Amino acid sequence: MEKIRLLIVDDHPMVLEGMKAMLQLINYIELAGTAGNAFDAIDLLKKVTVDIAIVDINLPDISGIELTAKIKKEFPRVKVLAMSTFKERSYISQMIQNGASGYLVKSASREEIEEAILCAHEGKLYLSVDLNSVDITRHLNTPVPVISTREKEVLQLISEGLTNPQIAEQLFISQHTVDTHRKNLLAKFDVNNTASLIKLAAQHNLI
Repeated sequence: MEKIRLLIVDDHPMVLEGMKAMLQLINYIELAGTAGNAFDAIDLLKKVTVDIAIVDINLPDISGIELTAKIKKEFPRVKVLAMSTFKERSYISQMIQNGASGYLVKSASREEIEEAILCAHEGKLYLSVDLNSVDITRHLNTPVPVISTREKEVLQLISEGLTNPQIAEQLFISQHTVDTHRKNLLAKFDVNNTASLIKLAAQHNLI
């Protein structure tokens, strides 16, 4: 098996050393480099071949979420695995939306890190088993819901923070009709609230 070349981006030296020691035990992985911030990571990516970048979300200059978007734009062939102590779904969703191939928590075992790397390398999505991620996986694997032009208009205005009366006024329809569209959208996306609706719509590039 050809070696998978990894870049680790984390501003904590102890985490870098721990990851390096762990990865040396996996014979098909080669460490292409380490970086303590986003700017050093981008510089390294310009100089060396990297297959997968493991990126900490909480970086000192720009966040791992922004760095992931930058990597996917400038180096589209590089897969990104997000890593963090955070378990909030909003972080996971933002990383996935920005192109990450997976999400690991820092307490992950070597076996789990290995599985995440292989999943990313094969083009699959990996979410840490330490996450309460049933809903996320279900939603990420769900086909894009089919919505009407009017529903898409309502969805866009909901994402802009407009209330039902404001949407009704802007689209020249009744509040009752707006409410019906909103309920239909929640049902089609299989979510219970507006925040989840907007997040999923963003993941499917509908807003």
